[in-house]
Parts: sequence; C-alpha cells; structure tokens
Amino acid sequence: MQTPSEHAYPAHWEADVVLRDGGTARIRPITPDDAQRLVSFYEQVSDESKYYRFFAPYPRLSDRDVHRFTHHDYVDRVGLAALIGDEFIGTVRYDRVDARGMPAPAPADQAEVAFLVQDAHQGRGVASALLEHVAAVARERGVRRFTAEVLPANTKMIKVFTDAGYTQSRSFEDGVVRLRLDLEPTDASLAVQRAREQRAEARSVQRLLAPASVAVVGTGREPGGMGRTVLRNVLAGGFTGRVHAVNRAFPEHLTTLEPEGVPAHRSVTEIDAPVDLAVVAVPADRVPAVVDDCGRHGVQGLVVLSAGYAESGPEGRARQRALLRQVRSHGMRLIGPNAFGLINTADDVRLNASLAPELPAAGRVGLFAQSGAIGIALLSGLHRRAAGLVGISTFASAGNRADVSGNDFLQYWHDDPHTDVALMYLESIGNPRKFTRLARRTTARKPLVVVKGARHGAAAAPAGHTVPTTRIPDAIVTDLLRQAGVIRVDTVTELADTGLLLASQPLPTGPRVAILGNSESLALLTYDACLTEGLRPRPPRDLTTAAAPDDFRAALAEALADPANDAVVVTAIPWVGAATPAELATALRAAVAAAPAAKPVAVVHVEIPSLAEALAAPPPEQPEQPAPQDVPPPPAPVRLPSYPAAERAVRALAEAVRYAHWRRQATTPGRVPEFDDIDEDGAAADIEVLLKAHRAAPARVVTLSAADTQRLLARYGIAVLPALPAPDPDTAVHAARRLGFPVALKPTAPHLRHRADLGGVRLDLDGEAGLRRAFAELTDLLGDPATLRLVVQAMAPRGVDTVVRAAIDPAAGAVLSFGLAGAPSLLLGDTAHRLVPVTDRDAADLIRSIRTAPLLFGWRGSTPVDTPALEELLLRLSRLVDDHPEVVGADLEPVIVAPKGVHVLGASIRLAPPPPRSDLGPRSLPPS
Repeated sequence: MQTPSEHAYPAHWEADVVLRDGGTARIRPITPDDAQRLVSFYEQVSDESKYYRFFAPYPRLSDRDVHRFTHHDYVDRVGLAALIGDEFIGTVRYDRVDARGMPAPAPADQAEVAFLVQDAHQGRGVASALLEHVAAVARERGVRRFTAEVLPANTKMIKVFTDAGYTQSRSFEDGVVRLRLDLEPTDASLAVQRAREQRAEARSVQRLLAPASVAVVGTGREPGGMGRTVLRNVLAGGFTGRVHAVNRAFPEHLTTLEPEGVPAHRSVTEIDAPVDLAVVAVPADRVPAVVDDCGRHGVQGLVVLSAGYAESGPEGRARQRALLRQVRSHGMRLIGPNAFGLINTADDVRLNASLAPELPAAGRVGLFAQSGAIGIALLSGLHRRAAGLVGISTFASAGNRADVSGNDFLQYWHDDPHTDVALMYLESIGNPRKFTRLARRTTARKPLVVVKGARHGAAAAPAGHTVPTTRIPDAIVTDLLRQAGVIRVDTVTELADTGLLLASQPLPTGPRVAILGNSESLALLTYDACLTEGLRPRPPRDLTTAAAPDDFRAALAEALADPANDAVVVTAIPWVGAATPAELATALRAAVAAAPAAKPVAVVHVEIPSLAEALAAPPPEQPEQPAPQDVPPPPAPVRLPSYPAAERAVRALAEAVRYAHWRRQATTPGRVPEFDDIDEDGAAADIEVLLKAHRAAPARVVTLSAADTQRLLARYGIAVLPALPAPDPDTAVHAARRLGFPVALKPTAPHLRHRADLGGVRLDLDGEAGLRRAFAELTDLLGDPATLRLVVQAMAPRGVDTVVRAAIDPAAGAVLSFGLAGAPSLLLGDTAHRLVPVTDRDAADLIRSIRTAPLLFGWRGSTPVDTPALEELLLRLSRLVDDHPEVVGADLEPVIVAPKGVHVLGASIRLAPPPPRSDLGPRSLPPS
C-alpha cells in the first residue's frame, strides 16, 4: 500500500472482495457522509450482537457515537465498512493506544480493534475479510499489534481472531477474553488467507455453473437472435432447473413463450421466484438497467454476451468499468462482457448457457477460453475427435473477463471432483504472480495445459482485456509456467492433443517408449520424434503390412508387460487383408485391458479415418446380468487416443512424461536453505542508507557503485573478485602488485563491458612488461584510458563462463535467470528462469534446463565444473532479492564456474523503493 497524505481520504484502501458464500462486497473507509448509513446499519443489528459489541444493552447510537464512528484521521483512528450496494453489512475500527490502553498518537504501535456485522450476513466471512484489510491498513500506518476484548459467549468473534493465523496470545481477566495479535504476516496467516480466498472464489464460480434457475434477458420475440438462441440451447441441453425468458418488448398479456413453453416476463423483477443466473443478450446501452433489475431481484451472477465494451475503444472501456462497478455493488459476479457463455455437463445441472449449439458430451475435462472463437473451435474439435473418448465437465468463454477470470476457474477446478484435466486458452495473464501460485497448487493434483496467444509484442493483450501489462518476455513466461507444473503448448491443436492423452491415459512412470506397428517407415518417424522430444525410444518393432489385429494385440500385450517400457506408441497404416478398423481397435483395447500395469498408449494412424472413432467408441453393450455379491465392479472401458501424425502423438506423450516427472518431484518439494553466514539485518541497514543517500523517489532506480555492490553481496556470502582502476600504465602495475600476478586487464565502459569478441580483454598477464604492453595495445585498439575505464583484476581459475541475473517484474515478482556467457545467451536465447524464492531443487533444475548445460558436466571429455557451488550461488542471490524487495535488479557477469568453486568477476545491483506486494496484502478482486 502506498501512503498518501495522512488526513486525505485513502482511496487505495477501497477493495472488492469475494465472501465465503461466493457473493461479493466492497470494503472502503468510513467517511462523515456515512452517518445515515451507519444509523440504518445499526438499527438492523440484533440486540445480542449490540450487547457483544458494547458489553451492555445499547439499543441505538447517540449523535456523539455517530460522529465518533464516522470521523477518522485515517492514521490513529480508522474505520472500514463492508457494503453491498449502498448499505453497510459490517464495520471495523481501530484506535491507536499506548501500553496502558489509553489513546495515543504515533509512534505508539498498538491499537484496539472492534467489529460489528449485521446478523443477516454473519457466517459469510465478512469479519474475516474486514480483519485482513484493517490489518493491512494498520501495518501501513505503523501499527504492529491489535488488542481486542471479547465476551466469552461471543464465540464467533473469538474464532475470527484465533483462525486468522497471526501470532497471538490470549488471557481471561474480569470476565473478558483479552486477545493480542501481532500483525506481521506469517506463513500461517498467509496460508489461512489463501485458503479462504480459494474457498470463496471457488464457491463464486460454483454458483455460476450450477444455478437452480436461469433467466435469459433479451430473448427475441421471433426465432433467431442471440438471446433466443441461448434460450433454446439451455432448453435443448436438458437444464434441470427453471428457465425464464425476459424481454421488455414482450406484450403485457404474454405469459408463456412458444414454442419453447417457458414463462415470459418483461423484467427480471416480475419473476415471482429466485433467479440464480441471468444471461444478458441486449444492446450495451440497455445493460445497466438489466443489471439493476437483477441486483434488486437477488440474482447471484451474470453472463453478459453483449459486445460494445473495452474491445471497442476508450468509450467502451469506460462502459466496461462502469458495468463492473455496478455488478459488484449488487454483490454479483460477472462472466464477460462480450462472452461466449458457460457450460456444465453434470447430470444434475446440464447447463448450456452459451452460443454452442449443443451440450458437449459429459466428461472430466475442464475448459476455459478467453476467446469465443477459440472456445467454439475447441468444443467442436474435441467433439469431432474425442466423441466417446473424453468429454467436458465445465466450459467458460469469459470474453473481456472484466471480473471472473482463469484464476477463478483454477480455484474451482482445484477441488472439483468432476474435473481431472484442465485446458486453458489465454491471451493475457492479468496477475501472473497469483496465476503461477494457483497453478502450482492445482498441478500437484491434476494436469493443467495452457496455450497462450498474443505472445509477441508489448501490446500483446487484446483490446478488451483491461489487465496490467507485463514486460516479461515470452520465454520467461514459459519457464515460470513450467516451474509451476503447467504444461505449456504452442497451438490449439497441441492443446487438444495433449488434453486427449492426459484425460484418457495414465501418467507414464518414465521416458522409455516402445514403438510397434505395421510400417517400418512410420515407426522410424515416431522414433525420430521421440528423440527430438527428449524421450528414450526402444528399437521399433515392425509387424509388416501383413499383420492382423491379433498380431497387434500380441505385440502390444508384450510391450505393456515389459518392465523396460513406460509407454507405447502403436503405428498403423492400411494393411493387407480383410480385417476392419473396428477389429484392430478391439484387439488393441483387449491388450490394454489385460496388461498387468497401467501404461499410456497412443495410436498413430495414416489414412485409416474410421480407426479413431473405433478406438474412442465404447465397447458393444452386453446384456445386463445381476452382479454377484462381493464382486468388484468391472473396470472402466478402455479407450485409446489416436493421432494422424507421429509428431503430434509423441509431443503429447512427451508433455505427459515431463508433467509426471514434475509431479513426482512435487511430492517432496525443495527447500529454501538457511545460510549461517548471511547478514540479513546488515544488508537491510546498508540498503536503507544507500536509498537515503541517493534520495530515491518511488519510480527512481539507483545503480550502486562497485564498492557498494561488493559490500552488499558480501552480506550474503557472495564474493566479487577484486578489481582496481588502471587509468595509466604505472597505476596498472601498482594495482597488479597489490593483487598479485598473474592478472587480467579489461575495460569497464558500458559499451565495452563483457565484449570479449572485440578483443578488449587481456588475460594471464604474469609480469610488468606484459601488463604495460597490454595497456598500450588496448588503448591503441579501443580508445583513450578515460573512455575505456580500464581495471586490473586478479586471475580466476579456468572454467565455464556463465551469467546470473535477477530482475523484478511488477506483475510476476522477482525472476532469477541463468545462462552461459556470450553468444549462447545473447544470440540463441539459451537462458533459463525461475521465480524467486528459488529452492534447492529449483536451482539444480535451473542450471540443467539450458541447452548448453552439457558444457558444465564434462561434455566431450572436458573436466566437469563445480555445479554444487554454482547452485549455492544461485540460492544466495535468490535469498538476497527475496529478503530485500528494494533490490530490483542484480547482474553477476561473468561468473566463472571452475572445477572447484565459483568466481564472480563482475557485479552490479540496482535499488529502488520497494513496490507494493499484492500477493502479501489482503485478498481482493482486481480493481474495476
């Protein structure tokens, strides 16, 4: 949180939050204009709640009370309210006090806190949300502890405090429970906060996906049109709840819309029953009136199909912000605007509130698309390729995603028992830090496959997506997603290919792949594809074109039974003989059903169009027989994914292998090690002095001198090889004698730094004559000494030159990067990245994930270098950046990794006042 002038209205404290039941509320500071709202709120609170608040009967607020509770200085006295619409549903205030509990100004760092929640809204998590926000406000204002006095019978409020996760103590004196909370966030408080966030946001999505009643607003009087189409889709899908058609142009006498036979209304407010979900298909200028009607009627969520919002320009962006504010003021969630709709195939819901002409087959794949066109393509493609193989559990196309986003669906899918695989098409990631956090938690349970469009260019986010932009290059986004266990693919086709395999096959236990089929050439293509993807293919087994289905069955059974195989790819071309594709499919499924261990199987076929359908089709129905007692149910029918090209099948299998490896590692996560020689407090003191010395403004970045850089790095056990200035030959010789021969001579001017390709570095200078000669050569070649800024540096042992960097992105946070120095990283982009804080496992994976990593491990007979020392260096720099958010950039270049030890030859550090950390603050929805 940024600090405004102390008595100005702190607008940055305003926030929208999702409550425990999935509804929303707005939290904001209380102002003098809220006097009547406060009185009305208090009148609706029960006498019992008033007694718990004031420890005595207190039927009404006096004028003095109202003045005290609505006038604050926003420093020592702060009041926040939770609102739905224009009404208070809960309040919290704190008053700064001294050690004796008496009112006191800053620097007193303790405050008394008290809550009051309207009885009708108790149990919705209002007090917990208010506590998170008032605690953040208090920390901003220098308050470090809250105290509270609670009656023992007020168990709900005691639970709010004790469940918050803060370090706390409790005592019982004079019939009152006295609580004391330290407000510094802890692992426990963050875990509590995020668990509440997950439950609330998942519940809000669940309310959208499983309504008991739906109103389609904008249903046309004649067939056709968007509203009438959605109405028919809802009915054709077999929605199990109530359906209403709404159009203000309906005649007053019309009560039933025919031929659909659903109740017809001129307004949502005329419906004499609850409405959970409203699908809005009216022109944008009529949407506000519809939203107000829905809010007054208690609708829980909206799907706005209407266009004309942020995708249409500045006027549309303003209209979209107003729509979001209006929706949230009524405590609703919003899909859209410019959305394609929602689908839920669960038998007890069967909701197709979308423009998709039919409800997809039910299955266990969750699908989220930011693009309506891509959503249509994915639904139709999966239906065409996977009918009978996999189906959809839930689908959403969020359009401009002004409110509900992919993050919300990740929260929902995390616990959804009906979703085993999640597929997402994203064009922008508004909160990368939160997305990677949620993705890591989800992928520990189930696969998440993502394709991201708009990957290139600074203006990558589509016009309708009003999200913060991020400067992170796409290559870094890929590495960060993989660090979180996300399977990132490049195309929508790959998204479907990978999703089909993950949804229909078990995860492989390793990279060893058996290949068999009736075409040697197709098998060789598959073999090559496996090598390209980093798999370990076994020699292909050629069954020849004369192979019959029984030959395929026997070969596949043998491959599946072989413990040396982790997966099998079956290749097939049209064969000699009368066997049908259905017979081949039956043979393959029989082999898989009889296999002693579950292993993934993918089928590659060329010019056998009916084989895919046969492999995905359910087995022939058998007459029902009464099941004997104590006999387990039969196993699920075997269905196999098929692909028209070897590369596509192998790429999907390789993604499954990599994900399975990540998931196995995630069961025993790495740790961020502690180093006894780190001086965190000393580094913090240094940073404070340096920022003050440079008078760093919030947006100003300060680059430290070499001496200050070395001193700060030394606090974290990172030594920089000393270098001394050499403005002339005599000084260079003197410096070399201080350091000890042999030495190196090199320029440090920005345009020449790390440019060994220009011949600007002289190494292994073992005497005065050689040093003077090198000085003359460099100045003749590159320019005068003042321009070159020459330095003399002690020689480091021979090794591999590498680069280690850390940088801060406002959206994603701190990122640690590693690569080899020179052309590999600069020209080829061979650099790997991980989010900070880096664990020991992350560090080990980081140095092994670049393509040139073999150079570190003894490539072609070279001496392996000290990678454990390199990993420790990465961990120490990660700790520095994580412990001190003021460090907005750090470059170590070059870092020579020798057979024993690492040696940092150059370093620079950039400082700036720390940006606000949204992931550590109270939970809230993105601003409107």
